[in-house]
Amino acid sequence: MLVLTRKENEKIKIGDEVVVSVLSVEGNNVKIGIDAPREITILRMEVFEQIQKENIESAEKDLGDITQAAALIKKKFFKE
Repeated sequence: MLVLTRKENEKIKIGDEVVVSVLSVEGNNVKIGIDAPREITILRMEVFEQIQKENIESAEKDLGDITQAAALIKKKFFKE
């Protein structure tokens, strides 16, 4: 991880199209602004982690549904 120290109103450029600006610092809170193209997704880490968790849970659930559907089809059409 690259660690940089910036003061209020200073900026960091990432690649050719992203600029992160330190807007204000108050106590333990830092307000930042991000200028980036619309096609770049920007999420707070806690939101990103929640989306990942929900996607994993959804994928696991779908796999169970598929397994149940396959068992029902097998039972109905391929009686042993």
